Amino acid sequence: MTKDSTKPNFDDAPPTVTQAERHGIYPELGHDERARLNFLMSSYRVLSQRVAPGNQSTYEQIVEPAFVRENGRPPANRHEVRKAMNANPFHSLWGSMRRSLMEVRQMTGQEVTLRQLSSLADRAAKINATHQNLTLDPTIETPRYVSEVDNHCMPGSYYRERVEGDVAPAANYDMGLFVTTSGTIGPLNDGGGRAMAAWLKSEHPDFAPKRILDIGVAVGHSLFGLAQAFPDTEFVAIDVAAPMLRYAAARATSIGIDNIKFIQASGEDLSQFDDGSFDVVMTSIFLHELSGSSLPRLLKEAYRTLNAGGLMLHLEQPQYTEDMSIFEQFIRDWDAYNNNEPFWSAMHEVDLLEMLGDLGFGREQTFQAALRAPMSGAQAQEFEEHGRSPAWNAYGAWKARS
Repeated sequence: MTKDSTKPNFDDAPPTVTQAERHGIYPELGHDERARLNFLMSSYRVLSQRVAPGNQSTYEQIVEPAFVRENGRPPANRHEVRKAMNANPFHSLWGSMRRSLMEVRQMTGQEVTLRQLSSLADRAAKINATHQNLTLDPTIETPRYVSEVDNHCMPGSYYRERVEGDVAPAANYDMGLFVTTSGTIGPLNDGGGRAMAAWLKSEHPDFAPKRILDIGVAVGHSLFGLAQAFPDTEFVAIDVAAPMLRYAAARATSIGIDNIKFIQASGEDLSQFDDGSFDVVMTSIFLHELSGSSLPRLLKEAYRTLNAGGLMLHLEQPQYTEDMSIFEQFIRDWDAYNNNEPFWSAMHEVDLLEMLGDLGFGREQTFQAALRAPMSGAQAQEFEEHGRSPAWNAYGAWKARS
């Protein structure tokens, strides 16, 4: 039977916010709030699938030829591509739409969470009182590279508190992550963790870590997939933001995860942990949030606390290498200039494997692996907007046994 092209194709429709898992601390949504978030999810999907591909054709057919005519050569790097593309009306339209969607998403999330500010805090406190998995330290100072930035255009970022026991920033983040990724990393936003778990069980089936440290856990979205895959492993999750930790701890308890301890701490100072305390030290989409001086300090501490024979693993977007086209480097760099990610560009141009090798691993112990979230159904639909698909690069190293 020939498919009727005049009928709408619902196979391409994104999931709705009702498909996000309603765990015990998830914010309540009214009818109009669900409608706005569903509109945003559809808009993100259309922008990614239908509009974003025009950036590359615009560059190849219009912008690059014009640059060659004017300069007698093609652009030499992503910065020249950015300046040339910013003058193009199509790219400006796409960028304006993408930025506006993020701002509207943040405003919608703030409306949802601020109207239930106290009730969310009370719900988190009651859940956390039933399971002693949370340790907060009010003496922890928020690093300036965090406090000076409203990450992802979120007013107040993820650490500021409006009421005692606040979890609203984390609730906004949890809800918003499902929307901005169109649900492609799963109902619990745990695709990254499930990808790491699948890789470990496939590539290292005999590796049985007893204790794992996650630095920069946020709401636990990536860690939960690992914790469920390794139920006999003890996990320690740290973050500097108390609202994120309160929410993450309540979130874990409400879905039955009881092998994670959440501790307020900075990855730059792990002095509370002895040398060789962990079999795995990991981060998930976190290194790009660090300043140029904080990144090596964190990696040094991570190496110190890693046990001999242990694994250091960092999940990130691909680094900018000679193998990546300057157009792809440019389009991946968009967040650094337009989405409040000031350290994104610098972090992605360093050689992470070289940095790991210099810690003491030795370059021969380092590796890079491509990871993909094991999804099914609506979440498995492919779409790519360079950094918005359920796929990551893992940069890691094994510590030699003494």
